[in-house]
Amino acid sequence: MASNKDSIQNIIKVALLVCLACAIVVSTAAVVLRPIQQQNQQADLRRNVLQIADLYQAGVPVEVQFQQVETRLVDLQSGTFSDAFNVDNFDPRAAANDPSISSSIPASEDIAGLKRRERYTEVYLVNDDQGNMKTLILPVRGYGLWSTMWGFIALEDDLNTVVGFGFYDQEETPGLGGEVDNPRWKSQFPGKLVYDEAGDVQLELKKGGINPSNEIDATYRVDALSGATLTSRGVTNLIQYWMGERGFKPFLNNLKAGEA
Repeated sequence: MASNKDSIQNIIKVALLVCLACAIVVSTAAVVLRPIQQQNQQADLRRNVLQIADLYQAGVPVEVQFQQVETRLVDLQSGTFSDAFNVDNFDPRAAANDPSISSSIPASEDIAGLKRRERYTEVYLVNDDQGNMKTLILPVRGYGLWSTMWGFIALEDDLNTVVGFGFYDQEETPGLGGEVDNPRWKSQFPGKLVYDEAGDVQLELKKGGINPSNEIDATYRVDALSGATLTSRGVTNLIQYWMGERGFKPFLNNLKAGEA
């Protein structure tokens, strides 16, 4: 006797076969495209490093431009360079959540809203023709209003004067906190100093605008984002954290002393 094609059993069977076929196609595409996605993510990260260091040239392949950048691993605990991991395979984001190479941050110290801090992270150096470092690019991150903002700060060879600052990944409110990506706002950072003569972190965002004739404002402060108080506070907090004692300050001090 011929089977009923419109039976519930047949409908379920066909639906399952269609779902299985779709799952196989999607899974195969995810596996095949993953290397391409990773390459694109790496290229985007490198482009941001170049842009923060004011080295990016439109129209020139990123991988060619990035040859002038040296990637090194830093042990934040000792404040020195490290060879604990191969930088070619090191994932800074994964390191921040790996219990074996990260530690929880006490709430009283977690001004940037990180919860955990990795022991090792990548930094980027640009050297002159004599092999002397002329620019150092450091990764920074911290919580804004809606999410963690991931970015970089680039310093001149005095390890105090800012070359550039910006984020490559953030989900702040478009038109408000999202203005952290506005080139006009970011253009305020170059030339600002991070530390005062006592070595304290002074770079911060100031609500209400800066007074160019005021020496403190002109040296250490940047206009806060209009209508984005929490995002602005998040930017100041992440600068304070990462440039402070629990961030890169020990490493920068060692680097100045030739002991990194």
